[in-house]
Amino acid sequence: MPKSLWLLVIGMMVNTTGSSFLWPLNTIYIHDHLGKSLSIAGIVLMLNSAASVIGNLLGGTLFDKLGGYRTIIFGIILTILAALGLTIWHDWPNYVIFLTLTGFGSGIIFPCVFAMAGSVWKEGGRRAFNAIYVAQNVGVAVGSALGGVVASLSFNYIFLANLWMFIIFFFIAFFGYKKLSVQPAKQTSIIQEHGSIRNKQIFKALVILCSAYLLCWVGYVQWQATISSYTQEIGITLRQYGLLWTINGALIVLGQPIVAPIIKKFCASLKGQIILGIIIFIVSFGVVSVAHSLSAFVAAMVILTLGEMLVWPAIPTIASQLSPKGKEGLFQGIVNSTATGGRMVGPLVGGIVVDLYGMSILFISLIVLFILSIGLSLFYDKPLKSTSKREQTLSM
Repeated sequence: MPKSLWLLVIGMMVNTTGSSFLWPLNTIYIHDHLGKSLSIAGIVLMLNSAASVIGNLLGGTLFDKLGGYRTIIFGIILTILAALGLTIWHDWPNYVIFLTLTGFGSGIIFPCVFAMAGSVWKEGGRRAFNAIYVAQNVGVAVGSALGGVVASLSFNYIFLANLWMFIIFFFIAFFGYKKLSVQPAKQTSIIQEHGSIRNKQIFKALVILCSAYLLCWVGYVQWQATISSYTQEIGITLRQYGLLWTINGALIVLGQPIVAPIIKKFCASLKGQIILGIIIFIVSFGVVSVAHSLSAFVAAMVILTLGEMLVWPAIPTIASQLSPKGKEGLFQGIVNSTATGGRMVGPLVGGIVVDLYGMSILFISLIVLFILSIGLSLFYDKPLKSTSKREQTLSM
């Protein structure tokens, strides 16, 4: 990988580590320390996710208008101010305000990093986005592990550690990203983009692909929502449940040499990579639906992790390939906001299904969602093919 991409990888790892000090402990702090119900905690987390969705879209738009460097610095400054407020005032309702602002600031950063990764190593293709994906998961694993240790000393230290990691990320970006910054591109004309119809078809293809992505995230996030509660009901302890996510993070980091040959042998295209990954998701949830022991949940998590290693990096890669010149940030913003939207609505949808019909119906529903996402993934590029045929006819 080029040095410029390494700077983005290191920055993303530090940024995600900072976020991960706090996010696994949010519900515990709101419920146990602030004395609020779990329903209130869920609403607070939904506000954080909603702010992140808005931040994703704004960050992508600002990337196209202002460039990557200035947009990232703007997002980091907002995040640092919010984290500083959280460090000083973390009572109710200040906690809600500053946590929501943190989600907004962080949301601005993510699409910019992905767009810059695709620009600084164009020849790397999916490898550039896979590197950012791995960096995120290293940050999640390290931050989550250290967060539990720090919180056992004092929750005040969690907020302080969160703040310092964002400050470190600021210095990495301030001194490292200016030279590799992708400047806002001059918008191409309708003629240069082969007409407004082609632009619409490109966007339509992205929307179809992101719809599949959203359905996948609605299913995936159940591991952090309904399935986590389900494990407690069947006797899996919190420590054992935490072990599942440790396995997830370790496999993502260490399993790259295993996944690379699989992609090379079985996935001739990014579309094939996505479809294979979603099929693996279905197998994982099939295992979970009949699991009653820790070993079965470990097996399901291993399978799930293999699937996400195929699907998650492929989506931003395709978005990068689809994006017209000057729209790279917008397209990555849409992709990131889609993932955040899935994380936002997934727990709510899953909770309603479980409350009304039970876990068995939820698992069936999730498998149906994954099948729908396969269908969307199969045909997301159909608008592009029809446009290409039309262009060929007109040129004859």
